[in-house]
Amino acid sequence: MVKRNTLEQYLNDYLDCTGFNDIGPNGLQVEGRESIQKIVTGVSAGVELFEKAIEKKADAIMVHHGIIWNFERPVYKGGYKQRVKLLLENDISLFGLHLPLDAHMEVGNNAEIARLLGVQNPEPFGEYNGRFVGLKGLLPAVPAMELIGRIKKEVNPELLYFPYGPETINTIGIISGGAQKSVSQAVEAELDMFVTGEVSEHILNYVKEEGIHFVSAGHYATERFGVLALGRHLEKQFDVEVEFVDIPNPV
Repeated sequence: MVKRNTLEQYLNDYLDCTGFNDIGPNGLQVEGRESIQKIVTGVSAGVELFEKAIEKKADAIMVHHGIIWNFERPVYKGGYKQRVKLLLENDISLFGLHLPLDAHMEVGNNAEIARLLGVQNPEPFGEYNGRFVGLKGLLPAVPAMELIGRIKKEVNPELLYFPYGPETINTIGIISGGAQKSVSQAVEAELDMFVTGEVSEHILNYVKEEGIHFVSAGHYATERFGVLALGRHLEKQFDVEVEFVDIPNPV
């Protein structure tokens, strides 16, 4: 068991929750009961995740995409009302961890993907609002199609791939989620491949003309890894049970 306030402070310190100029608050978003024994993690906050967390008798829910964003001011009706109602009626805390869980070099989405792909010498990459949120590193002399096979196996077999870089990959940049526009930073860094979650129409011509491999491996698929790794970390750090609930999203 861990006290809610202790967990909140630990996450703030470990992930530097207040150090990012993000599009919503990071850390505790809804306050629940004081003591936490069971945590459910997921990629995105939603009614389905909350209902499953209640079934599993969770005291707290930890997600990458929370329910408070600067770009929307939802009124308490429909699905948003139901989300808040479920949390308040069941006294469950909600923690939203957005950019901090992309950027973290130990349990972040990009750090975990890099580890699975065998990236060497990872270092921060991909500036967003004054902070690096991704990473870049080395993959000495890996054939491009071999690396694509590795990404399909470890991240998403349904990825979208634009094959316009060199036949052999030596350098790679990774930014999970909707970071397709950051491929320009990968070009500036002269990387061989850029991996992210989403893609926009104009990216095809851009990467073809600039000569770089581009992989769109899914927003959801690339952002499962952080909450999974953080859950394992918290189980070691505190006397708590953490369970990941997978609610797949094809985007």
